Amino acid sequence: MDHIKRAIRTIPDYPKPGIQFRDVTTLLGDAAALRATVDALVYPYAGRKIDKVAGIEARGFILGGAVAHQLSVGFIPVRKKGKLPHDTVGQSYELEYGTDEVEIHADAVTPGECVLVVDDLIATGGTAEAAIQLLQKVGAEVVGASFIVDLPDLGGARRVAATGVPVTRLVEFEGD
Repeated sequence: MDHIKRAIRTIPDYPKPGIQFRDVTTLLGDAAALRATVDALVYPYAGRKIDKVAGIEARGFILGGAVAHQLSVGFIPVRKKGKLPHDTVGQSYELEYGTDEVEIHADAVTPGECVLVVDDLIATGGTAEAAIQLLQKVGAEVVGASFIVDLPDLGGARRVAATGVPVTRLVEFEGD
């Protein structure tokens, strides 16, 4: 996974001083790294019963779409509140200062479908946990959550794993 980690650019002091932003757009622009990443995200689920992949806005759309394609399953966009055009179901979650909400279309999941959640990075895990809760609320069986990057110091992967959903992450970066 070193080649994947090397393909991710670190931008110091973005969006504020002291933050090391892990920019996966460089990985997305590198055909070999992107292929290796998608293959690594798909591998743990190849041959397993997966009905749909849910990608969290916005980079999760890119990765989740590619993973869904490779698994030959449908795709569910998990969006911020107010961005979907049809009847929706939402799940709010706590932010450092306030709350936010993610939504899916009310008809995105048939109860009992097995869904894999995909995003580029897990930090505190709040958005991923909300997406999992949302999918479970509409009857999905969330069989896993997969991320390219884990920031283990922020505890998000542990938070998601505590929900009983297995977590896959390809690379880790210490600190935030």
